[in-house]
Amino acid sequence: MTGRLIVLSNRIPTAGPPSGGLVVAIDELLAERGGLWIGSGDDFVDTPSESLQPIQGGSGYNKAIFDLTEQEHKEFYLGYANSVLWPLCHHRPDLIAFDRRYAESYATVNARVAKMLAEIIAPDDLIWVHDYHFLPLAQELKRLGVSARVGLFLHIPFPTLPDLNALPEREQFYQWLAAFDLVGLQTEADVACCLQCFRAQETGEMLFDGRLKFQDQTFAVRSFPIGIDAKSFFSIAEKPLKDDPLHLRKEDRLILGVDRLDYSKGLTHRVRGFGKWLEKRGAKSPRGTLVQITPPSRELVAAYQDIARELEALVGHFNGRYGELDWTPIRLLEHAVPRETLAPLYRLADIGLVTPLADGMNLVAKEYIAAQDPDDPGVLILSRAAGAAEQMTDALLVNPHDSEEIGDAIERALSMSCDERKARHKALMQVVRDTDIFEWGAGYLDCLERLEIASAGPFDEQGRFCRKSERKSDPTMGEVCRDQSLDHGNPQKIG
Repeated sequence: MTGRLIVLSNRIPTAGPPSGGLVVAIDELLAERGGLWIGSGDDFVDTPSESLQPIQGGSGYNKAIFDLTEQEHKEFYLGYANSVLWPLCHHRPDLIAFDRRYAESYATVNARVAKMLAEIIAPDDLIWVHDYHFLPLAQELKRLGVSARVGLFLHIPFPTLPDLNALPEREQFYQWLAAFDLVGLQTEADVACCLQCFRAQETGEMLFDGRLKFQDQTFAVRSFPIGIDAKSFFSIAEKPLKDDPLHLRKEDRLILGVDRLDYSKGLTHRVRGFGKWLEKRGAKSPRGTLVQITPPSRELVAAYQDIARELEALVGHFNGRYGELDWTPIRLLEHAVPRETLAPLYRLADIGLVTPLADGMNLVAKEYIAAQDPDDPGVLILSRAAGAAEQMTDALLVNPHDSEEIGDAIERALSMSCDERKARHKALMQVVRDTDIFEWGAGYLDCLERLEIASAGPFDEQGRFCRKSERKSDPTMGEVCRDQSLDHGNPQKIG
């Protein structure tokens, strides 16, 4: 590819180290490949600029921002993106805010961003759009005559057909996605859900080459499970902390949860599950301390205020009932912890407790595994509703709604033999390596570049993408996949 890689996302690191799964992942990818990253600015303006504004770049790539007014932040971001699309995709249509002003602002911002992008895009550039904030972008770019390839990667779950029927803009939703050349989703289950939704539409059609046709648009939908830079995370995790931040007794066991404050993360269900373990804990059972790190997010949205109050009340209840003079069973931190501290905490934790009610992937699960000492690893307890559960089948998988099942899993993890812990960790670590962040990014971009070349599509029977090095020629099918593992070499840099 001779053109630039242009990445668009709502969040972009403008000062200090990047934080959050999406931001860290893209920062690491662009640092490796180079390109331009575009996102919204930190400060609100009265009158938005009609052009992108360059800012200090990252390590090895450039950055630019677009403006938002305070009203647009309320209606485009807090409103449509996070009070309509977020609950829709996390199977909570009951929480959708039905305010048509939100949809109007969402359309206005997307149209303005598309116009600014159209001014700088060359025909051979690749545009990679991230997440649900910019679903109409490809349609807007095509209206402006942009011919460059545009791909979307959705980091959150794909909505079900019944949930989509609750969206007032459901017809536009299908048109938005169909305008992209490639729609990337986290899991095969998400792909199946997407195909079901489009095939249920009168003008939806599955083509012989594996692509979808909707009205006059043809596009591909594929699964690209996101990962982390495991090697880098392990190197941070193995550096011991200078001071003990926890001050637990030597025989006490550490259970760690790390999540943004969100109703999709199953935080209250998790605390109730830990409470079940406290209730059933025997006299000879070890003392376990749940450290739940929960940075606030979207505090102006009513649903988030409600979950914060409920979580705080539950923590107080269980600490009051089961705590002792020298033991606080649950420690709730309602702020972020630096990565340099968090990674060693993962390594110290006997259990990583990852129990979302709905999640696109959940990189915390992969970070926890990457941080472990392979000679004495902890145990990952993982929700079946997390996208990561599709791959990480050697975790202790639980129903996140069932507090008793979570409590039983905690007891099983605390009593698990070292041999079993090592065997499970070895298998899970292989999954983490196989979904390395750079492999994920290279795989998606390779697919976007080659969409028009492969007659049968470079995918296996389950719709998973196969790298060029894996493919073989078949006179009846075109390019298909070989039965071999992925080549994990370094991706070629993009200028």
